[in-house]
Amino acid sequence: MGSFGKLLIGVGGLLIVIGLCVLLANRAGIPLGRLPGDINYRGKNAAFFFPITTCIILSIVLSLVMWIVNRFFR
Repeated sequence: MGSFGKLLIGVGGLLIVIGLCVLLANRAGIPLGRLPGDINYRGKNAAFFFPITTCIILSIVLSLVMWIVNRFFR
């Protein structure tokens, strides 16, 4: 049960770091969610938004972070 607690603390710390990075990106003027390539459709009665470019960039960044963390704890 102790390892589960450590996992929860690690996930919580990671969420805090991600939140701080998003806040810093917003203050730096990086428009996460409004990048070129993000799909945004507004019709008369409906709206559709899919931030594909933002998802790809976040996926790459998170993959790099996880790779670095994995290398650090080996």
